[in-house]
Amino acid sequence: MRAVIQRVSSAKVLVGSEKVSEIGKGLLVLLGVGRDDDENDAIWMAKKIANLRVFEDAEGRMDRSVVAIGGEVLVVSQFTLYGDARKGNRPSFTGAASSKDGERLYEFLVEHLRRHYALKVGTGKFGAKMTVELKNDGPVTILLDSKKLF
Repeated sequence: MRAVIQRVSSAKVLVGSEKVSEIGKGLLVLLGVGRDDDENDAIWMAKKIANLRVFEDAEGRMDRSVVAIGGEVLVVSQFTLYGDARKGNRPSFTGAASSKDGERLYEFLVEHLRRHYALKVGTGKFGAKMTVELKNDGPVTILLDSKKLF
């Protein structure tokens, strides 16, 4: 499982002209599910997302998590995080999970964040063409991989 995590002051997802979800201060998570991922990868990723200390404390150091600040999380599926463009110029997405498995693990991760960390979590619409608007705060952007490839 791979994620691009951005600290935001706000973010929203639109499908066409319809707003699907919107958050205030928190984390925007672009989430890719790999073909070898399972529930353990989703649990690992949810724990990292909830506990990642990227928000400033009273001294201005990044030392607080989204849970600690009472922030929100917006999780948007993005299979293209498994795009492999090492050969040629057209990415291959063979490393991405099937749509069925990807959606199941995406929903599992979202529910895990809600139930185990009591976070307000918004979502995109799985498989849809979406527009994501955000105000990156910092900017702060973190890359995570549950297989620890980076």
